[in-house]
Amino acid sequence: MSKDLTTSSIHRQNILNNPFALEKIREHFAFKGTDFENEQVYTKAQVAELLGIDTRTIERYIRNHGDEFGTNGYRVLKGKSLKIFKLHYVSDINVGDKASSIGVFNFRSVLNLAMVLTESEKASEIRSRVLDIVLDVIAKKSGGHTRFINQRDQDYLPASYHEFSYRKLFTDALRDYVDMGGTKYRHFTNKIYQAIFKEDAAEYRRILNLCDKSRTRDTMYTEVLDLIASFENGIADQLKQRSEALGRKLTEAETDALFVASESNPFIRPYIEGARTRMASRDLCFRDALHDKLEGYIQSVPEVDFEKFLGETSKSLMERLDDEETLSVFRRLKDR
Repeated sequence: MSKDLTTSSIHRQNILNNPFALEKIREHFAFKGTDFENEQVYTKAQVAELLGIDTRTIERYIRNHGDEFGTNGYRVLKGKSLKIFKLHYVSDINVGDKASSIGVFNFRSVLNLAMVLTESEKASEIRSRVLDIVLDVIAKKSGGHTRFINQRDQDYLPASYHEFSYRKLFTDALRDYVDMGGTKYRHFTNKIYQAIFKEDAAEYRRILNLCDKSRTRDTMYTEVLDLIASFENGIADQLKQRSEALGRKLTEAETDALFVASESNPFIRPYIEGARTRMASRDLCFRDALHDKLEGYIQSVPEVDFEKFLGETSKSLMERLDDEETLSVFRRLKDR
């Protein structure tokens, strides 16, 4: 997937949805605009001056990218808002007091325009600096460990604990009800991974560049761990029921068939789709890792995810393990 901001709407939106990066970008550029309705706004003439282009170029980009700009704050003032804007600002910014509407950008939509604008050297400079700022912010906020950024989610530890518990049920069921050698544990674990995110463990580790002894599941997001736990629990129960009904252990082919049926279950399908979207989108944004088999699931990362992994509630794993509130949660889970 192209990382060129002028062509990739997903990469653009990932930056614009990141409130921590936007704050630093705003401080760095400090574009001078007009205070209106609790934010700084910029007319087409002001934006043209900022970016070194003419207003006709801006109008062309609005025609081609109007929906995207609108999502990020560009709006057309009419009615009461227009009257207030004219009353207080029209003489200062020279937009013409007879205009029936006036288009204004906020900082976010100015940045959006600079990301797609190919005719401006100033816009090119802005894009380059923005990318540097975004990388710096993510590195600092994550403590420099984006590989384990998933662990900064406040729900990660409980999800990891639950998955560990269901993993034991799953491996015990493979031991007791499947007639295969020791390779069955890796074989059927990969079946779960392939059902959820279309990759086996080796592929996943290669994409995330896990060359050391890091556990694969230590890098997985809460939603993925929850889904793996659901698979493990459900498969363990089915193995037991099927084996007891037949009065013998299951063959590899019979066990494979149970996995295929589970993946196709309409009740779990929405959760698989959601896990694929979150994993593919977050890994591209936070880890710069592309899951080729999930490319069709990639979306821009919503602002809530930046809060989850970089915001006030996010902490490193060591910080959480030192937190008494977190430890009390584990005690309750252990006593169940």
